Amino acid sequence: MAKVTVVGAGNVGATCADVLAYREIAEEIVLIDIKEGVAEGKALDIWQKAPINQYDSRTVGSTNDYSKTADSDVVVITSGLPRKPGMTRDDLIETNAGIVKSVTENVIKFSPNAIIIVVSNPLDVMTYQAHITSKLPRAKVIGMAGILDTARYRAFIAEELNISPKEIQAILMGGHGDTMVPLPRYTTVAGIPVTELIAKDTLDAIIERTKFGGGELVKLMGTSAWYAPGSAAAQMVEAILKNQRRVFPVCIKLEGEYGIDDCYLGVPVILGKNGVEKVIELDLNADEKELLEVSRGHVKEVMSVLDKLSSK
Repeated sequence: MAKVTVVGAGNVGATCADVLAYREIAEEIVLIDIKEGVAEGKALDIWQKAPINQYDSRTVGSTNDYSKTADSDVVVITSGLPRKPGMTRDDLIETNAGIVKSVTENVIKFSPNAIIIVVSNPLDVMTYQAHITSKLPRAKVIGMAGILDTARYRAFIAEELNISPKEIQAILMGGHGDTMVPLPRYTTVAGIPVTELIAKDTLDAIIERTKFGGGELVKLMGTSAWYAPGSAAAQMVEAILKNQRRVFPVCIKLEGEYGIDDCYLGVPVILGKNGVEKVIELDLNADEKELLEVSRGHVKEVMSVLDKLSSK
């Protein structure tokens, strides 16, 4: 049976571990954190509700002892500082890149064959950091953003139409944040194009709300979201461990797809036991290509900030 490590026992990491346990996605889930006792406490709390929620997955916690993570099949990295109100994603780069680099080195030492899922922000650039540090193939180092972004988009559409969110399928692309590219042309409600059910101005407003979905929650709570991001990461782990070959938007290094090279962007992929089994190339129209290009430019800019920091 599978073993999963979640690095960072904050709200997102603990939620991810909880969903993995509750849904019995892995036999053993290791939660690790730098704060003394936090990972142990949360892991124990999750284990103590196993008799109530009726699951067998075992959760264990550790303060910075990566030997406990040995031979993990999948590692989810949620470590880093959360965004504070008024702080841009780019402000976080220097601090979080250092954290992600050190975590990745520790992870790879004990689980050289693991598939790594990055959740730390700024997402696209932290995926870049984990990829260059791990030296793993690109299919095995991916970022979680698209599932969260499409979930927000689908939730808003379900609310607008007053229907079950289960009926809505959607794909979006690009960077995680304000330059993401939702694709109404590829959004359906039980197979019906969403454009037949929602007026353009209403749909545009939903897309705008989706783009700033993270910021909306930061304004309300004074901190980043955790239930949806933690659940989204767990869904990626499940697709990999159960070889479900599900189609999800994930952040991966592009190598020529969509005419883009050497940039970490969200694109639809088939997710299975080897990580990304295939990158799906959609036939984008001129407007969609233009939006993707804007997103690519933004991500490349932030990647260059990391390159400059690294060269120092």
